[in-house]
Amino acid sequence: QRAAWSRPPPRRAARSRRRPEGKVACGAESGAMPGRGALCLGLLLPVLMGSGSAQPSGCPALCECSEPARTVKCVNRNLTAVPPDLPPYVRSLFITGNPLTDLPAGAFPAQRLPDLASLNLSGNHLRTVEAGSLALPALRQLDLSGNALVSFSPQAFGEGGSPLEELVLRGALRDHGVLLSLAALLQSGTLRNLSRLELADNGLLLLPAGMFTALPALRQLDLSNNSLVSLRNVSFQGLGQLQSLNLSDNSLGVLWNSTLAQFRSLPALRHIVLHHNTWVCDCAIEDLVAWLKESDQVEGKEALTCASPDKMLGKALLKVNGSDLNCSVPIDLPSQLQTSYVFLGIVLALIGAIFLLVLYLNRKGIKKWMHNIRDACRDHMEGYHYRYEINADPRLTNLSSNSDV
Repeated sequence: QRAAWSRPPPRRAARSRRRPEGKVACGAESGAMPGRGALCLGLLLPVLMGSGSAQPSGCPALCECSEPARTVKCVNRNLTAVPPDLPPYVRSLFITGNPLTDLPAGAFPAQRLPDLASLNLSGNHLRTVEAGSLALPALRQLDLSGNALVSFSPQAFGEGGSPLEELVLRGALRDHGVLLSLAALLQSGTLRNLSRLELADNGLLLLPAGMFTALPALRQLDLSNNSLVSLRNVSFQGLGQLQSLNLSDNSLGVLWNSTLAQFRSLPALRHIVLHHNTWVCDCAIEDLVAWLKESDQVEGKEALTCASPDKMLGKALLKVNGSDLNCSVPIDLPSQLQTSYVFLGIVLALIGAIFLLVLYLNRKGIKKWMHNIRDACRDHMEGYHYRYEINADPRLTNLSSNSDV
């Protein structure tokens, strides 16, 4: 009996060693049970069909999924809405080149997509980003480039803070209302972890005041290829981590001392790009030229040239000196005119106060003088009235003539 009980284990081990050769077992070998081949074929058929399919289980029909890479791509699939059956393992999601117009609340459920870290929605037709549509707990990178946004909710990332580190909005802020909404979002402190912000190719003329004041972790700011004419109302205070600032391909004519002082105060800022701007080389450019000569923050500063006036066209900013500029006119004429108007108003007010004081001190004499003038005018008018009555009555006229005689 002990020998009989000890025999099966070797047999099981032998069978387990033969399992990789299952294809032979399913064949018509001698001693095979009737119907065993059909049974094996039935078991292997689903496996063969699954290995021949390109779509892993749980992948949306119009998307391509890679579970090992944890990536889902829905590129140029004519999607009008975010697929509701995205696999929960996804970390990188690409939904690009689709006629997608709206991003409603809950478009990316946080419970279903807990690991989604990189989201690329560029090149769609997005117009509206509603509140709560991007409230993802692991989202680090978001690309909304190439969309014609008209509405961007300041609560798009939820009520609390977001872990977002990179936000790309290249060519997506053509509408002024969207820019104001974005400024409200940035100022709310929701994106305090943001380290890279790209706002290039948006045709921006001016930026809302204080737009970047609540971004303490910002390291890279790209404002290139816009139409910025001034940075006077832009505050860079609080951006202690800022390392790179791209202001190329804009319409900047001058950088004022207040802006240059902010650049000097940022210890980590070592890469400022200023090429392809319309620098106006008059007396107002002196501070910028002096800063360029002493600063090592500007990349390729030797290539910066004057765009106007005509006599300075093409001249390198580093070679501009005081003799090239006509500084007979005050540098900041508008502010000086404003100061002159204030001074003139003060002088006129002082003169008026003195005049009223003199009138008050001489009020009795002035009153007597006014009474004398009134009496003189009254006597004069009575004389005219008397003569009129005499001329109107013939009897009084004859009497007057006789009395004169």
